Amino acid sequence: MDPYTHIKVILGILLGLSIRHLLNGAVKLVQHPGRNQAYWIHLSWTIYLFLLLIHFWWWEFHLVEIKHWLFTDYFLVILYIIVYYVLCALLYPDDLKDYSGFRQYFYSRRQWFFGLLGASYVLDTVDTLIKGRAYFLHFGPEYPLRNVLHFILCIVAMKVSSPRFHAVLVSLFILYEVSYILRLFLAE
Repeated sequence: MDPYTHIKVILGILLGLSIRHLLNGAVKLVQHPGRNQAYWIHLSWTIYLFLLLIHFWWWEFHLVEIKHWLFTDYFLVILYIIVYYVLCALLYPDDLKDYSGFRQYFYSRRQWFFGLLGASYVLDTVDTLIKGRAYFLHFGPEYPLRNVLHFILCIVAMKVSSPRFHAVLVSLFILYEVSYILRLFLAE
């Protein structure tokens, strides 16, 4: 088995578990609407993470171009997808007994959520560099600027508890991600 196939298997497993966690959590809201009070900002972050996971899987196709793998490269790529899994698990905990609903839960865990989301942009940059300098540079200045700005906004989001701020933030993140995906991959 070549290294890419080996890595692709573990990435696929962790990605599948992440998507399952998101979908399972969202479906439980439909199955048991009275059990836990839904919150639209929380649901919007669910949509955003789903977009990131799909984008991640497509983005990782370029790992096939790496001919010589180091354990550190393998470890960082696996760490990257683990961060996504933990983000999905944070959005949908096993129970909400200690909270009045997803709104209270989301704001009580925002430091963890946005800390890990911010870390994902750092890992995204490292992951892209693993694929080679030429690969990194062909995205132009928007790619590193995107990651730096997203990281900074995540740091701010860790500290701000204003629902208005979080509503604007998640809306901007979703709109930008859709735009970015369309511009990157429809041109291929």
